[in-house]
Amino acid sequence: MRMLHTSDWHLGRSFHRASLLDAQAACLDHLIATVRERQVDVVLVAGDVYDRAVPSLAAVELFDDALHRLADEGVPTVMISGNHDSARRLGVGAGLIGRAGIHLRTDPADCATPVVLSDAHGDVAFYGLPYLEPALVKDVLKAERTGHEAVLTAAMDLVRADLSARPATTRSVVLAHAFVAGGEPSDSERDITVGGVAAVPAGVFDGVDYTALGHLHGCQTVTERVRYSGSPVAYSFSEAAHRKTMWLIGLGPSGEIDAERIDCPVPRPLARLRGRLGALLDDPALDRHQESWVEATLTDPVRPDEPMARLAERFPHTLSLVFDPERAPDDPQASYAQRLKGRDDQQIAEDFVSHVRGGSGPDDRERAVLRGVLDDVRVDDGVREVSR
Repeated sequence: MRMLHTSDWHLGRSFHRASLLDAQAACLDHLIATVRERQVDVVLVAGDVYDRAVPSLAAVELFDDALHRLADEGVPTVMISGNHDSARRLGVGAGLIGRAGIHLRTDPADCATPVVLSDAHGDVAFYGLPYLEPALVKDVLKAERTGHEAVLTAAMDLVRADLSARPATTRSVVLAHAFVAGGEPSDSERDITVGGVAAVPAGVFDGVDYTALGHLHGCQTVTERVRYSGSPVAYSFSEAAHRKTMWLIGLGPSGEIDAERIDCPVPRPLARLRGRLGALLDDPALDRHQESWVEATLTDPVRPDEPMARLAERFPHTLSLVFDPERAPDDPQASYAQRLKGRDDQQIAEDFVSHVRGGSGPDDRERAVLRGVLDDVRVDDGVREVSR
């Protein structure tokens, strides 16, 4: 069975102030063409279909067009909701849409209800695990604890129980939206840390032939059977070095995996330039970036006059301007952002406690309180997204 694994469309998202709708439409055109040309048997979309819980009309129209075109190709599609989607909104009409071969899985209670498709070698059961917000799904899944690993383990236990009741020849595929250990994040993914733990082990997905992951925007292989497709379009300059692709996965008669990366169209290359303004304007080696989207980090000790306007004369598609003046590491004027670089919310909060106490940091009980408050904020954000 030939499966096209994609995820993280984020329809409606912009790149800084530049609209990406045309680029996203081109990627969907490419997806449909790949389905046709490579004789794909099933399309897998592992979450974050939209960028917001309440997407723009243009994004909804683009999604609607994609669904119609996939249905017209007669190729089944299995799709889950991600942490950016409103699961309830995305799942509206799922029963009716399913009759056209577009199978939406947005309800955690349906984790163990697979879409069963067949090829010449027998059945393949596709299990859709939408993004599982621990505090909201713990009771539904009867998880022992609140945490990403706990709820995913509970969901996978249900999947394995269902699979064990099927013929031994049944092959299995899981779609999930999660941060799995071994994956490399970028700046454009929304944090899903709970309890101070961001990643879950890949072993959670043991027992199935292939796990199609979404959430991280770089295409990557966690294990041979656990992979991220990444986003089809770059959504931050941290993705400048990404090769944007989809996975074409061949699932053999005994669960063998054959994987091929299919390149996505690039709307405009990304360039991250760093140096003093004069050097960026005069260096002939930078001519190749004149048609790129540019992030420029200026290292001038004193902020130059009208830097964005001057950069735009040479690089018309400059979208981001960052100031990082050259200073000695012990310079008291080093920026606050530099001091916080690489530190997570928990570390920043603990540093603040230490600062106001004159160097005495929080004890274990206070760390737990801080962690609980940060988790509550993330859960509240998730509830608001779902209810909007």
